[in-house]
Amino acid sequence: QVQLVESGGGLVQAGGSLRLSCAASGRTFSNYAMGWFRQAPGKERDFVAVIDWNSGSTYYADSVKGRFAISRDNAKNTVYLQMNSLKPEDTANYYCAALNQGQYYSGNYYWGNEYDYWGQGTQVTVSS
Repeated sequence: QVQLVESGGGLVQAGGSLRLSCAASGRTFSNYAMGWFRQAPGKERDFVAVIDWNSGSTYYADSVKGRFAISRDNAKNTVYLQMNSLKPEDTANYYCAALNQGQYYSGNYYWGNEYDYWGQGTQVTVSS
């Protein structure tokens, strides 16, 4: 069955860096885009970044643009989120999700409800 497994979360000081991984399995994801979302306690689930598996094209939330970078390793079926210059506001549970490529090119990558598969999340805590 389809599985998305996040890893790499942890505790880091403000200004530090962390790299999250999302290992995808159970099907071919070449016709999907892979996104990262995050949710802090008491807040809504927010879009962070997305990458089209086939083309490598990316989009980022304004709040992380210039600090975070999403990438993928096709051989490993793994998507990464490199997070630099971390801020306390980045503290959240980070989720990996898969979106049909057609929805990606239709511009619906921002909406979590459009994603087909989700991982269980990995916690990122940024101390001040």
